[in-house]
Amino acid sequence: MLKAALHRERPTAFRPPQDRPLQQLQQQQLQQQQLQQQQQQMQQHPLQQQQLQQQLHQQLQQQLHQQLQQHKLQQQQQQQQLHHQLQQHQLQHYLQQQQLH
Repeated sequence: MLKAALHRERPTAFRPPQDRPLQQLQQQQLQQQQLQQQQQQMQQHPLQQQQLQQQLHQQLQQQLHQQLQQHKLQQQQQQQQLHHQLQQHQLQHYLQQQQLH
């Protein structure tokens, strides 16, 4: 019993190789604790979290909306240009035919 306890309390430098996985386990536990602490901090400020998320969401929606509007505008302009070009072309064609006759 006592030997096992002593063996466990030995400093890391003297640990035999089979104890290394134990170190990794302890590190993982530490990381999990840190994560839990972060989550707890986040839970302590749920309002701030929500507000931030809402702000982000609104910003994203606005950006998307603007992009969509711009895209629609560009499409309309392109269609108008095409329509205009088509009319001009038809007009020229008509005039040429008139000249031929």
